Amino acid sequence: MVDSWERARHVLAAAGLDPGRLTHLAPLTGGTYNTVEELRLTGGGRYVLKVPPAAAVPGLRYERRLLVSEAEFYRSAARVGVPAPHKVSAGDDFLLMTAVPGEPWDGTLTDTEQMTLRAELGRQVARLHRVTGPGFGYPSGALGLLAADWRTAFTAMFDAVLDDARRYGARLPRPVDAVARTAASAYGALDEVTDPRLVHFDLWRGNILVDRTGGEVRIGGLIDGERMFWGDPLADFVSLALLGDIRKDEEFLAGYREAGGRARFDTAARLRLALYRAYLYLIMLTETVPREAGEEQRRWVRESVAPKLVAALDEIAEAAPARPAAC
Repeated sequence: MVDSWERARHVLAAAGLDPGRLTHLAPLTGGTYNTVEELRLTGGGRYVLKVPPAAAVPGLRYERRLLVSEAEFYRSAARVGVPAPHKVSAGDDFLLMTAVPGEPWDGTLTDTEQMTLRAELGRQVARLHRVTGPGFGYPSGALGLLAADWRTAFTAMFDAVLDDARRYGARLPRPVDAVARTAASAYGALDEVTDPRLVHFDLWRGNILVDRTGGEVRIGGLIDGERMFWGDPLADFVSLALLGDIRKDEEFLAGYREAGGRARFDTAARLRLALYRAYLYLIMLTETVPREAGEEQRRWVRESVAPKLVAALDEIAEAAPARPAAC
């Protein structure tokens, strides 16, 4: 096993930084896949080092080369002035980035502070959604080359997690084949998406850092962009209202629209949103198996996530165009 300090010094040297200046190394909690460590150097430099698990460690298909996608997210965020880490150096087995100020969004904020931050977050997400990519899908190439259209890309993403569920014997509230049939009935709505936009897809509060320095709260940075893909901006609304309904987040939507974001919820949009909810909930249910989640986590997923998957599938079944009867 490689010593953490030795690995950190090697990465710093590869990045052109003096490894002799490393004075502090400590693990950062909150992540569930990569190893994440904070590095501090003499003179005040702060960095974050991410290291993926060994190739032999079980995982979901889309999780291969996650750090490639994360680096792409940070490059894209910088293009539109959204606060996020900056990539310092990267290799096949690491990503070194700058640290950003703040702590994960928690329950200590007042209602007024939360309303202010949700509006600010809406404006930042709208700026992210201005960034377009060269095609649809994961930039990591984990599921193959980028696709020319969103339906091709998303159905491949959805099929991949269904294959993972079969392979790992994940405990789903409905049979895998039934989930696939219901999802397929809504795939026509995907054809409305014609531009591959930047989607973070993991913007729950733990990945939004709140900076309290300077007397007022502000968003210090959006982190953990490893699950980003090029696709439908509407998909970001799932994690932004994790297990909830973004349509009830008036402050976020006001900020999003103020900054030019489009947020319409017609029938086609609701179908797509239900598809994206189903996709995320399938990931959350399936990943507990290869990650060997503890009983408490597995129980929470069964009790909190599984019913949300059922609700998303039911919404699709109710709203999707009826198929013509067989002759």
